[in-house]
This record gives sequence, structure tokens and C-alpha cells, in this order.
Amino acid sequence: QVQLVESGGGLVQAGGSLRLSCAASGSITGIAAMGWYRQAPGKQRQLVATITSGGSTNYADSVKGRFTISRDNAKNTVYLQMNSLSPEDTAVYYCNADVTYSSGYRYGTGNYWGQGTQVTVSS
Repeated sequence: QVQLVESGGGLVQAGGSLRLSCAASGSITGIAAMGWYRQAPGKQRQLVATITSGGSTNYADSVKGRFTISRDNAKNTVYLQMNSLSPEDTAVYYCNADVTYSSGYRYGTGNYWGQGTQVTVSS
């Protein structure tokens, strides 16, 4: 079984910062891409940022220059540093990962989501 657990959400004033973390656990043998997505009320889930196992990153235009994604491969953890937050960043933030895992003598791959963490930015 593979689980992704996010932490670090909360309430912050506009202009403030938050750092999200997402730790993957289970019988993991490797993680390819990891990423963060967000879903605001009444809107579709959208990509925020992704990072490959080699460290290549991709950002939504709306967060470029304000958010930074990073990962610690030894800890199977991905981070999202969010600076200069605005009320438009208010959403539930979800972690996502492409995981290779072992199950007995077999290996498998799957795409997994965390449970989400709420980020609320007040004006």
C-alpha cells in the first residue's frame, strides 16, 4: 500500500508564506514525478507545480516566481514553498506522485493522491 500525507496548510494573510509537505510511505521502490495540484470551491482541480526525480520543475503561470517546488528523494517527500500569497491562492492543495512499489515478488506502478490540505489566504 502507498500513502501520501500532506501537511502545512492553514490560514495566512495576503502577502504571507506557507510551506506544504507531502510524504509518501509504503513499499516504495521509486518515485518518478511528484507534484502539487489545487482545487478552489466550484472550480476544477488544476496543476500548480511538478518535479521529476532528477529535479526538473514545471509551474503554472499563476504561481511562477512565487512558489517553489522541491523534493527529498531519500525521504520520499515533496515540498511547496508558497510566498506572496493572495486570496486567489485559496484552495485545497493535493499532492500527487507516480510511484513504483513492491508487492511480494512483484512490482507495480501507480498514480497516487494525498487527502488534501486547506490553504486559506485572507485579504
